[in-house]
Amino acid sequence: MLKIGERIRAFRLQRGLSQGDIEERTGLLRCYLSRVENGHTVPSLQTLARIATALEIPLSHFFAENDDTYANGIPQLSEDAVAFLTQMRQYAASLNEQDREQVLAMVKKMAQGLGSSIPAASSS
Repeated sequence: MLKIGERIRAFRLQRGLSQGDIEERTGLLRCYLSRVENGHTVPSLQTLARIATALEIPLSHFFAENDDTYANGIPQLSEDAVAFLTQMRQYAASLNEQDREQVLAMVKKMAQGLGSSIPAASSS
């Protein structure tokens, strides 16, 4: 059974976007996007098209059944990626919203190849 909300969340997270980012790109309220991702609301095809455009993917990606990078609508990660995200999750719990936003902005810059100007953390 296709769970469109799970697919939307998976594509959004894969692209490092927040629900707020999608809200800005589509005009859809964050609370609506949450309801869609959690399976409480089923979006219209027109709304799905807006979300697909915001995610920069073809609308058909929400309905593809044989995508090797997904299992049950969830992106498959390497063991290294899982270990890294587990560590980030542990530390993120103690960060306030502003700090989380700063960390996310820094990671986005690094992923775009702009992180060379960010000093490396010393390991002590």
